[in-house]
Amino acid sequence: MSHNAPPNDSGSLGRTPSAGDIRRWRRYLADERAEGAVYRTLAEKRTGEEKAILIGLAEAEQRHEEHWRRMLGEHADRPSSPSVRRTLLRFMARHFGSVFVLALAQRAEGNSPYVKDQDATRQMAADEMVHEEVVRALATAGRKRLSGNFRAAVFGANDGLVSNLALVMGIGATGVSTAVVLFSGIAGLLAGALSMAAGEFVSVRSQRELMSASRPTQVTLSAAPHLDLDHNELVLVYRARGMSQADAEHRAGERLGDFTCDCDPSLSFHPDGHQQAQQDEDDTIGSALGASTSSFLFFASGAVIPILPYLFGMSGLAAVALSVALVGVALLCTGAVVGLLSGASPGKRALRQLAIGWGAAAVTYVLGLAFGTSVA
Repeated sequence: MSHNAPPNDSGSLGRTPSAGDIRRWRRYLADERAEGAVYRTLAEKRTGEEKAILIGLAEAEQRHEEHWRRMLGEHADRPSSPSVRRTLLRFMARHFGSVFVLALAQRAEGNSPYVKDQDATRQMAADEMVHEEVVRALATAGRKRLSGNFRAAVFGANDGLVSNLALVMGIGATGVSTAVVLFSGIAGLLAGALSMAAGEFVSVRSQRELMSASRPTQVTLSAAPHLDLDHNELVLVYRARGMSQADAEHRAGERLGDFTCDCDPSLSFHPDGHQQAQQDEDDTIGSALGASTSSFLFFASGAVIPILPYLFGMSGLAAVALSVALVGVALLCTGAVVGLLSGASPGKRALRQLAIGWGAAAVTYVLGLAFGTSVA
């Protein structure tokens, strides 16, 4: 957008801006400055194409900043604070990994108020929608790298929180002594952590072995020189890999030396980018040992929270209440992190996680009360 173009399409400069207009525009100006600073900070930590893209986003935010400067006129130089979200983004850009920052930036770009604000141009509203897609694409690689071991870590912590809280509340509701509740919680921690670790190790290792067994080999390259030109099954190999009859025959001809060119590289088993694709696949799955270790540690870290009150000598209703409260805070945190990284609302994911966890614990507590009464 040219800096000399009219600030908007609605002719809003024909009116005298109100105090509310000035405050809103100043907030927009502060937010654009903050977003531009975020992208520039991230660009300093990157190289190549990703760095250039982040710089391009920062320059776009600067164009939007100039729009609000023109709208504000003499009011543009008065200091104003960006929104809490933009302030958090700037802090995280300086101190944390870019995947968290990009996930927050994606939501910020997607919730732009410019679509409904007549003082913003249609070009600016369109820019923000495009920015969301750009940031989404940049965040994808980071999400893939986290998705393997991070999945095991988050699910391990959540399982530890919910299962051990349910166990402690169910056992405690029967009226047994505090020592029994504590030892039950410790047993649940160890049993669950070991089970999670073993399960993740077997799951990831089996998935890797399955994909390795399903991946075609390059045996056709070594076998081709020794095949009978008139009677061989090389065409069947390529047909089994999904090629059409014509493509399979052509590819077999290339392997047997009928053609001197690799006429269609896309039909090769190892086309350009295959190694990178395989690396991305491995990053997404994660390592068996890494997933197993993460599951054990995070399950244990989650499972220890419900028994903390009992470890410090508390008992009765006070211990139950504190245990429920501590687990509630932890569930809100894990839900918010998952929501943040998935690009969804952290608040909604946090509340959903809390409802599921507390709901499961409530069921076992009621069952424990009923069982305790029947025993009595």
